[in-house]
Amino acid sequence: MKTRSLTSPIEELAFADHKIAFVSGPRQCGKTTLAKMLLRQRTTGLYRNWDDAEFRRAWALSPSGIVPKTDGDVPLVVLDEIHKDRRWKRNLKGVFDTLQSPCDILVTGSARLNVYMKGSDSLLGRHLNFRLHPFSVRELSHADVPTPDAMLESLFGRAKRHAATNEESLASLMTYGPFPEPVFKQDVRKARLWRRSREKLVIREDLRDLSRLPDLGRIETMTTLLPERVGSLFSGTSLSRDLEVSLPTISRWMSYLKSLYYLFEIKPYHKRITRSIRRDGKVYLWDYAVNRNEAARFENLVACHLLKTCHFWTDTGEGEFELFFLRNKDAQEIDFLIVRDGQPWLPVEVKSSDTTPSPNWSKFLPLLGCKHALQLVRKPNWKIHQAGPTQLLVAGAAEALSYFA
Repeated sequence: MKTRSLTSPIEELAFADHKIAFVSGPRQCGKTTLAKMLLRQRTTGLYRNWDDAEFRRAWALSPSGIVPKTDGDVPLVVLDEIHKDRRWKRNLKGVFDTLQSPCDILVTGSARLNVYMKGSDSLLGRHLNFRLHPFSVRELSHADVPTPDAMLESLFGRAKRHAATNEESLASLMTYGPFPEPVFKQDVRKARLWRRSREKLVIREDLRDLSRLPDLGRIETMTTLLPERVGSLFSGTSLSRDLEVSLPTISRWMSYLKSLYYLFEIKPYHKRITRSIRRDGKVYLWDYAVNRNEAARFENLVACHLLKTCHFWTDTGEGEFELFFLRNKDAQEIDFLIVRDGQPWLPVEVKSSDTTPSPNWSKFLPLLGCKHALQLVRKPNWKIHQAGPTQLLVAGAAEALSYFA
């Protein structure tokens, strides 16, 4: 089993201070596997899943009874999907506050745990949040993630030369998607069956539990229409016409799918940008392999890599990193912009094969003030252009993405 990039941060940032570690992420991205790998590093610990009826009974009778007795070693308790319990926050707070000796607690969940964090009982100061993403080009071969400054220095200094393994990793992700089971089995038929099963779990089980919606059929219809909208400005009005439902209904359904890690939305960055659009965002899927359009799938793959990097650096205390895109009312666009602590940091353009710098750089770079910019292409390439004070790197995606999380 692959060591995940979150392993060290969880140990160093959460467990070192005996804080509860919340690990959220898409269904079947490897949360349970990560938890069990952490358990194997301990002499004492236990794993409990809310779907186990025996555990539910024990939790209802005495939540504190889950803490194992030890002779000095700090145990690790893993609670999987515990947020399905209506009173989980109150009970978990009680367990934590009444510990007689140190105990590390790891809570995992497929839905965004912050959806369930709202309420009267607060765990403030007792926990740290971590978001586990599926695999990326780097994580398929490396468990470490560089700091933001080290990443830029290594990337533009080309600290690692082009490797065939990176090309193989990128090809695998493009074909099978980023989730562990299909990308490691490398079997197209099994990947299709896995994907169908996951869709059913997310829509028919997770969405039902979260929303209590009686009619899930039309949401399933909506998910079949989303891949063709990847990378374009998302129009809820257009989708509402196609599905013959109201715009507020579409907004509500989209909110549910975001909460369940089915899709994510990137908003336009408008500060400093003249004639920038402000409202319409772009939608991307967590499982981009469902998209049959190769160019859109490639852009979605890059979006997932950049979002994963932003989440990792934010969750590990490197700063506040956010992902946006750039577009003005003249339809000029740069696909992505990483913003660090509120300031533009790294714009990223995605091209299938064009190694010539996009003409849109001349429009946006003077407004951003970034020292570095990146244009990714599907084929191997590496050339740095000077665009005023900005270094613009046009690089093959397989090599360049290996520097990100």
